[in-house]
Amino acid sequence: MPQVFKVGAYWVYFWANENEPLEPVPVHIAEGAPVANATKVWITKSGKCLLCNNNSHIPENVLRNIIRVIEARSGEVIRKWMDFFGEANFFC
Repeated sequence: MPQVFKVGAYWVYFWANENEPLEPVPVHIAEGAPVANATKVWITKSGKCLLCNNNSHIPENVLRNIIRVIEARSGEVIRKWMDFFGEANFFC
């Protein structure tokens, strides 16, 4: 799994085997190593985050802080997505 960055003990990463066609740009969040059923957040074209699910059961206050970091670094996230997948789609 391509790691985008870490926020404390939490990995923010892409799932390397995304669906065909590619879904809107998501990142997955898990404490420690990546897991198949991790928390999932979609990135919008404007750099905001939409929470898809919190399957990792990250406490709300921790998840809110991680999402703030993702939004602040959304340009980097999208660039890394484009470098890895070659294209990007967005919900909005």
